[in-house]
Amino acid sequence: MQCAQVGRSAAWRALCSGGLLRTGYGGALAGCRPHGSSRQTPEEAAVIRIPRYMQKRVDSGKPSPGKNKVNTIKAGKLLIQSRNPELNQSAGYVLGRFEQPVLCSRGWRHHKSFGDQFTINNVREVAPFVLENRDEDVEQKTFKHLPICRGLVEVLHGINITRPTTVQLQTIPKVMRGHNVLCAAETGSGKTLSYLLPVVHRLQARKASELHAGDRHKIGSVILVPSRELAEQVAAVSRTLCARFGLLTRTVGGGRGVGHIKMVFKRDQPDVLVATPGALVKALRRRCLDLSELSFFVVDEADTMFDPSFSHMLEDILRHTNIAGEPKETQGLGHKAQLLLVGATFPGGIGDVLSQVMDLGSMVVIKSKMLHFLMPHVKQTFLKVKGADKILELHQALKLLQQEKGGGAALVFCNKSATVNWLGYSLEEMGVQHMRLQGEMPAAVRAGIFRTFQKGTVDVLVCTDIASRGLDTSRVRLVVNYDCPESHTDYIHRAGRVGRAGGVQDGEVLSFVCHPWDVELVQKIETAARRRASLPGMETDIHEPKPTTLLTEQ
Repeated sequence: MQCAQVGRSAAWRALCSGGLLRTGYGGALAGCRPHGSSRQTPEEAAVIRIPRYMQKRVDSGKPSPGKNKVNTIKAGKLLIQSRNPELNQSAGYVLGRFEQPVLCSRGWRHHKSFGDQFTINNVREVAPFVLENRDEDVEQKTFKHLPICRGLVEVLHGINITRPTTVQLQTIPKVMRGHNVLCAAETGSGKTLSYLLPVVHRLQARKASELHAGDRHKIGSVILVPSRELAEQVAAVSRTLCARFGLLTRTVGGGRGVGHIKMVFKRDQPDVLVATPGALVKALRRRCLDLSELSFFVVDEADTMFDPSFSHMLEDILRHTNIAGEPKETQGLGHKAQLLLVGATFPGGIGDVLSQVMDLGSMVVIKSKMLHFLMPHVKQTFLKVKGADKILELHQALKLLQQEKGGGAALVFCNKSATVNWLGYSLEEMGVQHMRLQGEMPAAVRAGIFRTFQKGTVDVLVCTDIASRGLDTSRVRLVVNYDCPESHTDYIHRAGRVGRAGGVQDGEVLSFVCHPWDVELVQKIETAARRRASLPGMETDIHEPKPTTLLTEQ
């Protein structure tokens, strides 16, 4: 402590002008009387004790803490909108490279933060894969400019698809040249047509040559997907494209016995086979199909298929196929299969699996500009709420969707099947019509439920992450994360159910944050939104497998 003997009025002026007088610091300011004096006269000077760091601050002229805060608010639309206006961030403000963002969720681990919320507003009206076409002055490009046959262009025109997305413009020419392609692009950007159009184009040309030669054809393309629901959806699109050319599309999925699998291949071999890994492995082990003349081997939702839960089956399937090492091997007699990998996030562990069947250097990687970014055309709200209040907040959000936003479909995601069932019973008591979809249901029941939801019979679907991978949810306007997703990948796939190509444009995502372990994920999402950066910890390149070291005893 440092004692300063000054006049009473001068001392107070110094404290007030220097910003040193603070509430709750009155105990540090004490008047001292001279020794031997029982009373203090007005003429006597007062002794005020001032902490040394305060005295140094006054002498150096530095401002008080909190006075030099950077203002992140500018004129225009808000990117981050919080209950505390000081934490808002405008869409026109760009954080510096070394500037640390002040997060709305920084105190959400505290129990007093319940009821707080913030919103990442949509700063674009349409999806970036549509807007990019306008920015690059390629809006006049149609499917006629792509190297596909005229019949396919007419089929697309008949279903009101006239202009390709950015992903399709980048991917289709590479596939048509015979390259092995890895396409990683945001959800809803038209990746299914990116591989189906070249596949159907090649197969119809091959069928014409076989009819001329009088040969009996074999399976031309295998499309591998993680779930039976996605298999039915991809097969429906394939049948639409193949009908004009007399090509046959069949599906084989899980949930059926070996007898059903054998019946699929007893009849004529399909030109396009859409399968799940388990069913395809069973068929290969029983020699129900021949992949020797395969032209395309497609892995859809590759980020899921290269997950440890599927990777061992994928390795087994790849051993039965001959993957081409270069484009010229995909043509002529004795041709090899062309490998196409498609996913909404970059698959991890891809090098360990593919290095056993092909040269990783032959893979052409196509990544969209918005890969692993938050979608700028989707509004995303995060609400810190108690677990007991989630059901009330959900009911309010569903009511608001139907009454004030003109209606629309809603997906409610839970992490466990038990939560789906419990939430369904609670919504029934509230009078909310809904359907449930979870992995413990039989495969045939799941497929029927999702088809009913797509037709619009019911507007609310309570589900697990089984409905977040690749399924077409064009009519969905609201996605609710009743349980916070466990990873960035899960959040990207869930949020990707809205704002899809050809779907509703004003989609929203609402996430309930309850537990302390959910806060870390939310803070990373908010940081990425404020910095306009990709989500951290995501794979972006194909890595060579690490050499294994065998330890031998000396």
